Amino acid sequence: MTGQVRIERNGAVLTIVIDRPERRNALNESVALAIGAGLDQAEADREIRAVVLTGAGEKAFCAGGDLQPSADGTPFTIDAADPRHYVARLLRRMDSCRLPLIARVNGHALAGGFGLVCACDMVVAREDALLGVSEVKVGLFPMMILPFLLRTVAYRTLMELCVTGEPMSAAEAASEKIVNYSVPAAELDSKLSWLLDRVTGKSPTGIRLGKQALSKIREMSTDSALEYAQFMLANMARTRDAREGFAAFNEKRAPNWTGE
Repeated sequence: MTGQVRIERNGAVLTIVIDRPERRNALNESVALAIGAGLDQAEADREIRAVVLTGAGEKAFCAGGDLQPSADGTPFTIDAADPRHYVARLLRRMDSCRLPLIARVNGHALAGGFGLVCACDMVVAREDALLGVSEVKVGLFPMMILPFLLRTVAYRTLMELCVTGEPMSAAEAASEKIVNYSVPAAELDSKLSWLLDRVTGKSPTGIRLGKQALSKIREMSTDSALEYAQFMLANMARTRDAREGFAAFNEKRAPNWTGE
């Protein structure tokens, strides 16, 4: 990758590590491109069943964009001739990922880093990690990540986070259902492994098509969603994994998933 992002594989799990601990794993264009490339690599490998996104070290998951306007790959400028911002491109790529994407929040996740957390499907966090959006403290607002904050955070909680700039702990975020699990730092990896075991043991095809459907249905009217859902369900029932799942249920045995 770029030297700022590491890719690690452990069985059916691919882990993307933002490796800029000296900059609190801040997001820049190189990091965003490398995360996207990691997702491409995971999806190209049929044996990968889940992706983990985390940061190096124990202090920060990701501190957001580098607050120095002259920093390498700053998120605060845009090319007027080609206004496809790399943060928006990364968030779109995360949203379209067909594999379960789990954030391992090893430290503070602030500003754009909190946006990455909200763009993941599930979150396991150390209970003392701080999550929030501090942009208002420097005269900004968390514009780019708002669509994902609105999906994940209750409106009144979101407004308080945005207009005060004050973070909450992961323990508080768990009580607000912003993260799935909040645990002591020493239990972070064991809890993550527990969740991954529950995810990777299920049908890859069911998850892949289910994520696709969820992404589409979320943007539809109820009537359109029901029309779409009936065809998706019938299509899923014809897959090899579904046939295997039905057979295993009837034969009272564990299914042998192939991802087909």
